Amino acid sequence: MRIIVTNELEIIDAGALSTIQDKGRLGYQRFGISASGGMDMVALRAANALVGNGENAAAIEMTLTGMTFRVRAGPCHIAYAGASASITVDGVPAEPFTSFIAEQGAIVTIGTMRDGLRGYLAVEGGILSQLVLGSRATHTRSNIGGLDGGALRTGQCVPVGSPSDPVICRELDPQLMPSHLGAVRVVLGPQDELFTSAGISAFLNSEYRLSTKVDRMGCQLEGEAIEHSGDFNIVSDGIANGSIQVPGTRLPIILLADRQTTGGYAKIATVIGADLRKVAQARPGQALRFEAVDADAAECIARSTEQEIQAMLASVRKRSNPDAPLHPDHWWTIDLLGGVASA
Repeated sequence: MRIIVTNELEIIDAGALSTIQDKGRLGYQRFGISASGGMDMVALRAANALVGNGENAAAIEMTLTGMTFRVRAGPCHIAYAGASASITVDGVPAEPFTSFIAEQGAIVTIGTMRDGLRGYLAVEGGILSQLVLGSRATHTRSNIGGLDGGALRTGQCVPVGSPSDPVICRELDPQLMPSHLGAVRVVLGPQDELFTSAGISAFLNSEYRLSTKVDRMGCQLEGEAIEHSGDFNIVSDGIANGSIQVPGTRLPIILLADRQTTGGYAKIATVIGADLRKVAQARPGQALRFEAVDADAAECIARSTEQEIQAMLASVRKRSNPDAPLHPDHWWTIDLLGGVASA
């Protein structure tokens, strides 16, 4: 079914870093093109499921501070998933992990993230920016994808598709999402032989904290120095999502969705796919610990985590009372006795 742009979201406040993302621009790293895509794919998939989109539909990924926008034309069917944040529609609170309708002219505000770093706004019909190499994902360093290749800016209008008729509002239990807390599991290598046993021990038995140098490309950690057995340089090779480089500073750098395609620093380990959201939702100053697993264990964890995600997606259900106010607290804003009784 061809989706037609019928509406736009006018950005009033774009927040610290809001970009259009989908599952990523896969298959082009050999040409030097980064994959990009959602940092927390579980939350992105949840947001899309809540509005009935396919899993590869584009959404807006927000970082730390949320955003504010106005619905320009007809109604929009919207959902938010990810780090806890307040949501209001024309000042009336709405729930995360519950889809809702925002009428023409409505102003929607997503507040500051509280227990994580990133959140996702999905609109039924998807974000319909131009496809570039089969994806709408934004890679800001190379100005590819999204709107004009960059982060969203105040005054821009984001094209979106049309909702179904009738709109089916949905909800899910966020407790069913795989946890983004706990030790980050890694597979050692591919250059772990370039580190001393003391260096590997320091990496696995120390607590590291995210520095303020955190973005979609990666995050630098602070903590115990990791000892190389010789030179920290290697002949450049491919960089996977979650690769952990240790340059001459002897401190680890975790490379993420907007990573470079190749690199010449020794990599001590790689974060397993199931735990990438633990890094994506970590905030500057937050502590991280690493736990080594082998490749077979990583595959088992990947299968079991995907089963959890599928159970979460299968739990998405029609809202029991879609015509109810957006949030229970809404009743406190209404004078239910006005004109009936006076004190």
